[in-house]
Amino acid sequence: MARLLPYCLAALPLISAGCARAHAKTTPENPPLDMPAAPPREVEPIEVETPQPVPLPQEPARTAAPRLRPPVQQPPRPEQPKTEPPKAEPPPAEPPKPEEPAKPPTLLQTTPPNTEGDLERGIRNTLTRAQTDLNRVDAARLTADARVQYETAKSFIRQADQAVRAKNLLFAKSVADKAAVLAAQLAPK
Repeated sequence: MARLLPYCLAALPLISAGCARAHAKTTPENPPLDMPAAPPREVEPIEVETPQPVPLPQEPARTAAPRLRPPVQQPPRPEQPKTEPPKAEPPPAEPPKPEEPAKPPTLLQTTPPNTEGDLERGIRNTLTRAQTDLNRVDAARLTADARVQYETAKSFIRQADQAVRAKNLLFAKSVADKAAVLAAQLAPK
Protein backbone atom coordinates (compact mmCIF):
# COMPACT_ATOMS: atom_id res chain seq x y z
CA MET A 1 0.00 0.00 0.00
CA ALA A 2 2.83 2.37 0.81
CA ARG A 3 4.27 1.78 -2.59
CA LEU A 4 1.07 2.82 -4.37
CA LEU A 5 0.65 6.04 -2.38
CA PRO A 6 3.24 8.08 -4.38
CA TYR A 7 1.61 7.03 -7.66
CA CYS A 8 -1.83 8.00 -6.43
CA LEU A 9 -0.58 11.40 -5.24
CA ALA A 10 1.08 12.05 -8.60
CA ALA A 11 -2.13 11.18 -10.49
CA LEU A 12 -4.34 13.32 -8.23
CA PRO A 13 -3.49 16.71 -9.89
CA LEU A 14 -4.12 15.23 -13.33
CA ILE A 15 -7.54 13.93 -12.36
CA SER A 16 -8.55 17.12 -10.55
CA ALA A 17 -7.51 19.28 -13.54
CA GLY A 18 -10.20 17.62 -15.67
CA CYS A 19 -12.88 18.52 -13.12
CA ALA A 20 -11.73 22.11 -12.69
CA ARG A 21 -14.08 23.33 -15.40
CA ALA A 22 -17.74 22.64 -14.88
CA HIS A 23 -18.76 23.99 -18.28
CA ALA A 24 -18.82 22.09 -21.54
CA LYS A 25 -17.42 23.75 -24.59
CA THR A 26 -20.11 25.42 -26.65
CA THR A 27 -19.88 26.85 -30.09
CA PRO A 28 -20.44 30.56 -30.41
CA GLU A 29 -23.79 31.59 -31.79
CA ASN A 30 -23.66 32.85 -35.37
CA PRO A 31 -25.89 35.63 -36.59
CA PRO A 32 -28.98 34.38 -38.43
CA LEU A 33 -28.68 33.97 -42.18
CA ASP A 34 -30.15 36.66 -44.34
CA MET A 35 -32.53 35.01 -46.79
CA PRO A 36 -33.06 36.90 -50.03
CA ALA A 37 -36.61 37.96 -50.78
CA ALA A 38 -38.60 35.83 -53.21
CA PRO A 39 -38.67 37.19 -56.75
CA PRO A 40 -41.93 38.77 -57.80
CA ARG A 41 -44.20 36.49 -59.77
CA GLU A 42 -45.39 37.59 -63.10
CA VAL A 43 -48.35 35.66 -64.39
CA GLU A 44 -49.45 36.23 -67.94
CA PRO A 45 -53.00 35.25 -68.81
CA ILE A 46 -53.22 32.53 -71.43
CA GLU A 47 -55.59 33.32 -74.23
CA VAL A 48 -57.09 30.20 -75.73
CA GLU A 49 -59.65 30.17 -78.48
CA THR A 50 -62.53 27.85 -77.75
CA PRO A 51 -62.78 25.26 -80.51
CA GLN A 52 -65.98 24.95 -82.47
CA PRO A 53 -68.04 21.89 -81.52
CA VAL A 54 -67.50 18.98 -83.85
CA PRO A 55 -70.62 17.07 -84.88
CA LEU A 56 -70.68 13.47 -83.75
CA PRO A 57 -70.12 10.85 -86.43
CA GLN A 58 -73.13 8.79 -87.34
CA GLU A 59 -73.26 5.42 -85.71
CA PRO A 60 -72.77 2.59 -88.18
CA ALA A 61 -75.80 0.46 -88.87
CA ARG A 62 -75.89 -2.60 -86.70
CA THR A 63 -76.98 -5.92 -87.95
CA ALA A 64 -77.97 -8.44 -85.36
CA ALA A 65 -76.06 -11.68 -85.52
CA PRO A 66 -78.35 -14.57 -86.39
CA ARG A 67 -79.31 -16.45 -83.29
CA LEU A 68 -79.41 -20.17 -83.44
CA ARG A 69 -82.49 -21.21 -81.58
CA PRO A 70 -84.42 -24.41 -82.00
CA PRO A 71 -87.72 -23.73 -83.74
CA VAL A 72 -90.57 -23.37 -81.32
CA GLN A 73 -93.36 -25.73 -82.19
CA GLN A 74 -96.72 -24.08 -82.01
CA PRO A 75 -99.95 -26.01 -82.14
CA PRO A 76 -101.72 -25.60 -85.47
CA ARG A 77 -104.27 -22.83 -85.40
CA PRO A 78 -107.82 -23.82 -86.20
CA GLU A 79 -108.99 -22.32 -89.45
CA GLN A 80 -111.75 -19.82 -89.09
CA PRO A 81 -114.79 -20.38 -91.24
CA LYS A 82 -114.88 -18.21 -94.31
CA THR A 83 -117.91 -16.10 -95.05
CA GLU A 84 -117.61 -16.51 -98.81
CA PRO A 85 -120.04 -18.71 -100.61
CA PRO A 86 -118.74 -22.16 -101.41
CA LYS A 87 -116.98 -22.42 -104.73
CA ALA A 88 -116.18 -25.32 -106.88
CA GLU A 89 -114.37 -28.14 -105.23
CA PRO A 90 -110.66 -27.30 -104.97
CA PRO A 91 -108.07 -29.82 -106.06
CA PRO A 92 -106.90 -32.09 -103.23
CA ALA A 93 -104.16 -30.47 -101.16
CA GLU A 94 -100.88 -32.18 -100.49
CA PRO A 95 -100.86 -34.09 -97.24
CA PRO A 96 -99.05 -32.20 -94.43
CA LYS A 97 -95.44 -33.17 -93.98
CA PRO A 98 -94.67 -34.96 -90.74
CA GLU A 99 -92.89 -32.62 -88.34
CA GLU A 100 -89.32 -33.45 -87.52
CA PRO A 101 -88.63 -34.11 -83.85
CA ALA A 102 -86.94 -31.18 -82.09
CA LYS A 103 -83.18 -31.59 -81.95
CA PRO A 104 -81.63 -31.32 -78.49
CA PRO A 105 -79.57 -28.15 -78.10
CA THR A 106 -75.90 -28.68 -78.72
CA LEU A 107 -73.60 -28.40 -75.73
CA LEU A 108 -71.12 -25.59 -75.59
CA GLN A 109 -67.64 -27.11 -75.71
CA THR A 110 -65.47 -25.23 -73.22
CA THR A 111 -62.48 -27.54 -73.20
CA PRO A 112 -60.44 -28.50 -76.22
CA PRO A 113 -61.34 -31.98 -77.46
CA ASN A 114 -57.79 -33.30 -77.12
CA THR A 115 -57.57 -32.44 -73.40
CA GLU A 116 -61.06 -33.64 -72.50
CA GLY A 117 -59.89 -37.20 -71.73
CA ASP A 118 -57.03 -35.98 -69.52
CA LEU A 119 -59.35 -33.64 -67.64
CA GLU A 120 -61.93 -36.37 -67.08
CA ARG A 121 -59.21 -38.77 -65.83
CA GLY A 122 -57.96 -36.12 -63.39
CA ILE A 123 -61.49 -35.52 -62.11
CA ARG A 124 -62.03 -39.26 -61.62
CA ASN A 125 -58.73 -39.50 -59.68
CA THR A 126 -59.77 -36.58 -57.45
CA LEU A 127 -63.16 -38.19 -56.80
CA THR A 128 -61.52 -41.53 -55.96
CA ARG A 129 -59.12 -39.85 -53.53
CA ALA A 130 -62.00 -37.94 -51.88
CA GLN A 131 -64.12 -41.11 -51.58
CA THR A 132 -61.15 -43.00 -50.08
CA ASP A 133 -60.66 -40.27 -47.48
CA LEU A 134 -64.36 -40.29 -46.60
CA ASN A 135 -64.34 -44.08 -46.25
CA ARG A 136 -61.63 -43.79 -43.57
CA VAL A 137 -63.84 -41.44 -41.49
CA ASP A 138 -66.04 -42.91 -38.76
CA ALA A 139 -69.18 -40.82 -39.34
CA ALA A 140 -70.73 -41.89 -36.02
CA ARG A 141 -67.97 -40.22 -34.01
CA LEU A 142 -68.10 -36.86 -35.81
CA THR A 143 -69.34 -33.67 -34.16
CA ALA A 144 -72.39 -31.91 -35.61
CA ASP A 145 -70.26 -29.48 -37.68
CA ALA A 146 -67.99 -32.25 -38.91
CA ARG A 147 -71.04 -34.34 -39.80
CA VAL A 148 -72.35 -31.46 -41.96
CA GLN A 149 -68.99 -31.26 -43.72
CA TYR A 150 -69.03 -35.04 -44.24
CA GLU A 151 -72.48 -34.90 -45.86
CA THR A 152 -71.46 -31.89 -47.95
CA ALA A 153 -68.39 -33.73 -49.26
CA LYS A 154 -70.54 -36.73 -50.20
CA SER A 155 -72.97 -34.40 -51.97
CA PHE A 156 -70.10 -32.77 -53.89
CA ILE A 157 -68.90 -36.22 -55.00
CA ARG A 158 -72.39 -37.08 -56.33
CA GLN A 159 -72.66 -33.71 -58.13
CA ALA A 160 -69.23 -34.09 -59.70
CA ASP A 161 -70.04 -37.61 -60.87
CA GLN A 162 -73.28 -36.40 -62.50
CA ALA A 163 -71.47 -33.47 -64.12
CA VAL A 164 -68.83 -35.81 -65.59
CA ARG A 165 -71.57 -37.99 -67.08
CA ALA A 166 -73.17 -34.83 -68.57
CA LYS A 167 -69.74 -33.77 -69.93
CA ASN A 168 -69.78 -30.56 -67.88
CA LEU A 169 -66.12 -31.02 -67.00
CA LEU A 170 -65.32 -27.55 -65.65
CA PHE A 171 -68.13 -27.73 -63.11
CA ALA A 172 -67.20 -31.32 -62.27
CA LYS A 173 -63.57 -30.33 -61.63
CA SER A 174 -64.61 -27.47 -59.35
CA VAL A 175 -66.97 -29.61 -57.29
CA ALA A 176 -64.54 -32.56 -57.17
CA ASP A 177 -61.79 -30.29 -55.82
CA LYS A 178 -64.13 -29.02 -53.09
CA ALA A 179 -65.06 -32.57 -52.14
CA ALA A 180 -61.39 -33.59 -51.97
CA VAL A 181 -60.52 -30.66 -49.69
CA LEU A 182 -63.38 -31.42 -47.29
CA ALA A 183 -62.60 -35.13 -47.26
CA ALA A 184 -58.91 -34.49 -46.60
CA GLN A 185 -59.77 -32.28 -43.63
CA LEU A 186 -62.08 -34.91 -42.15
CA ALA A 187 -59.81 -37.91 -42.72
CA PRO A 188 -57.78 -39.07 -39.72
CA LYS A 189 -54.12 -38.23 -39.96
